Amino acid sequence: MAAGSAIQIPTRLPLLLTHESVLLPGSTMRTSVDSPRNMQLVRSRLLKGTSLRSTIIGVIPNTSDPTSDCDDLPNLHRIGTAALAVQVVGSNWPKPHYTLLVTGLCRFQILQLLKEKPYPVAEVQQLDRLEQFTNGHKSEEELGELSEQFYKYAVQLVEMLDMSVPAVAKLRRLLDNLPREALPDILTSIIRTTNQEKLQILDAVRLEERFKMTIPLLVRQIEGLKLLQKTRKSKQDDDKRVVAIRPNRRISHGSITEDEEEEEDHDDVVMLEKKIRTSSMSEQALKVCLKEIKRLKKMPQSMPEYALTRNYLELMVELPWNKSTKDRLEIRAARIVLDNDHYAMEKLKKRVLEYLAVRQLKNNLKGPILCFVGPPGVGKTSVGRSIAKTLGREFHRIALGGVCDQSDIRGHRRTYVGSMPGRIINGLKTVGVNNPVFLLDEVDKLAKSLQGDPAAALLEVLDPEQNHSFTDHYLNVAFDLSQVLFIATANTTATIPPALLDRMEVIQVPGYTQEEKIEIAHRHLIPKQLEQHGLTPQQIQIPQLTTLGIITRYTREAGVRALDRKLGAICRAVAVKVAEGQHKEAKPDRAEVGEGEDCKEHITEDAKPESISDTADLALPPEMPILIDFHALKDILGPPMYDMEVSERLNQPGVAIGLAWTPLGGEIMFVEASRMDGEGQLTLTGQLGDVMKESAHLAISWLRSNAKRYQLTNASGSFDLLDNTDIHLHFPAGAVTKDGPSAGVTIVTCLASLFSGRLVCSDVAMTGEITLRGLVLPVGGIKDKVLAAHRAGLKRIIIPQRNEKDLEEIAAHVRQDLTFVLAACLDEVLNAAFDGGFAVKARLEHLNSKL
Repeated sequence: MAAGSAIQIPTRLPLLLTHESVLLPGSTMRTSVDSPRNMQLVRSRLLKGTSLRSTIIGVIPNTSDPTSDCDDLPNLHRIGTAALAVQVVGSNWPKPHYTLLVTGLCRFQILQLLKEKPYPVAEVQQLDRLEQFTNGHKSEEELGELSEQFYKYAVQLVEMLDMSVPAVAKLRRLLDNLPREALPDILTSIIRTTNQEKLQILDAVRLEERFKMTIPLLVRQIEGLKLLQKTRKSKQDDDKRVVAIRPNRRISHGSITEDEEEEEDHDDVVMLEKKIRTSSMSEQALKVCLKEIKRLKKMPQSMPEYALTRNYLELMVELPWNKSTKDRLEIRAARIVLDNDHYAMEKLKKRVLEYLAVRQLKNNLKGPILCFVGPPGVGKTSVGRSIAKTLGREFHRIALGGVCDQSDIRGHRRTYVGSMPGRIINGLKTVGVNNPVFLLDEVDKLAKSLQGDPAAALLEVLDPEQNHSFTDHYLNVAFDLSQVLFIATANTTATIPPALLDRMEVIQVPGYTQEEKIEIAHRHLIPKQLEQHGLTPQQIQIPQLTTLGIITRYTREAGVRALDRKLGAICRAVAVKVAEGQHKEAKPDRAEVGEGEDCKEHITEDAKPESISDTADLALPPEMPILIDFHALKDILGPPMYDMEVSERLNQPGVAIGLAWTPLGGEIMFVEASRMDGEGQLTLTGQLGDVMKESAHLAISWLRSNAKRYQLTNASGSFDLLDNTDIHLHFPAGAVTKDGPSAGVTIVTCLASLFSGRLVCSDVAMTGEITLRGLVLPVGGIKDKVLAAHRAGLKRIIIPQRNEKDLEEIAAHVRQDLTFVLAACLDEVLNAAFDGGFAVKARLEHLNSKL
């Protein structure tokens, strides 16, 4: 290119053939390229070029590129626009194509077509001079009267628009800063014109001719805007809207209909503003919303931010800033509701009634933050729903299991695509009040990830001193959560961060006893299953003795979920019999009912064996009600899943029963020991944790130091228990990881039984941590462990003496069935674990004087 005041384009230009649009000098156009010659031009010239000259191409309007390379080029339009390729974007969907962003530089005339393949190249002559803008403007005398008239109409057109819009203000500045000869092309590309009109402007090489052709287009646009303003209502004088000036659209009846749609949208915005002003949101939130509504009025609807801002304002209006429900504070009625919905759970009921009593005395009491900790299936989630029912509040459950993104709690910032508020704000929007009962389910199963720690985000939510100004990232204004009653549920507190656990009032929810399960089954579970299966009490009877059999022989859990499933299986089996009895005309084949005969023999009350064997009698309805007994249980549920194997496994030395706590409730745990000739090694198996391994080493060390005292010897009669002897300790259920210090006394008892050759009492279970000096230290989970021993049919339980206070939490009828031995040292443990005690055999020592 030549240097100087004028910029020259190359004399040989590759040609880009376009048909749908016209590019004028000074304007920018985005066009799609998918024809063979145009695609080859982009690949060979634009993508592989390394200089500025390689980015200049010639854009020929009103000419279609043939769909095949073999086809000849059509007649080319003689006038084109030299353009600078600013951006090239490629895509393969729905077919391979490129999208070009080009800026027009000047006009040129085709002198000669040099080649057609792989893309057309022509020798061109520049028609316009590209004056540098820094050289200043031409004088008004040179532009003449046409230039002044054109400038007057252009200013009038721009001033009819809303100058507060940045695009309109920028266009107004361009009218004063750009050379006058460049304005006709630029304004023609902006106002509503057809491709044919733009083509006429492009063909107008002389400046005066372009002014004459452009002035009528400006006048037509001005008259159209005046017509639109007259059709608007008087209220739009205060709230101006930006009229979108789009190409290829004339002012017609269709555009007026489009304007009416904009007017309806504007009415919606006005209604939204009224809702904001009449809402009871905080002063800070109101200030933010009014600022956003002002931005929304000035924003074109085509902008992506328009929908985002409107959604934000609609959410702010829908939130219950001061809307709340009135609490039912009658304690007697609340006690009746809680007792009807749930059996047992005295601690939870007591805490709810305490809250109601305090609310009667103080109206502005902050909502408590409770955490129910207990094994699965004990009713933690359902009791939260009952609390909401008791208080007369709305209930909303938020499942936190597996949540690993803090945005689920605090929301996303509105700068992100697809942003939305967090679950707390969404829950408030759903319930429509600011004092609901929020159940944060499985709070102990939160996870961390690269998106943050949701447990840390909950610190603000569950802190009574901070949640009155909870700030969601999406709202970006404070919201008061102090009236919300938060209830969290967890199976264990071990995985809850200490800072989060400190903010909650932990209430332990232990497992149910057998008696409590029987009551729950007959009060709640059996009526629910009968209703779900379409049965009535006149069709089926499940005695309490049968329910006890299901609890002891088919389930072993702290809650009642497995019991509920077993009852459902029984109801389904009875439903089959009832349905068969209602279709007496149906005569099933012997092969179809072969397996059902055995079940019917036991389910049908007082049924005779000969009637069961007779195929003709199978169509007869069973006698009502159908009584479920132990024979029917075996036919329906199969053989018992759990047997009382305690006494059978303690029929040889080296076996003892311990008690363990798990997140699923208490469990009994067998400890087995064996010895063999070896080199004095201790082998531990059963997936033991480090703490339990240390307890095993403590136990063997204490026994070795007290072997003479208890007359414990190895196979060779030596008091050194590990002399030429290997010991193997095994904890069955090897697939389950085990850890904790409470197995110390069980390991000592097991090893003492092994070396003494005596059997441990078959009805004794024990728990407790030991020290190297033989002391028994307290452990946790006593109530769950005692209930596990009670379920297994054990009668005596050895616990640390310092855990005596924990026995008060155990139901009275459970304590009556069990005998508790409180041990302060291992001597007391061994005496209680063996029949006849484990007394010390004192021997006289002969002392030789060395004087």
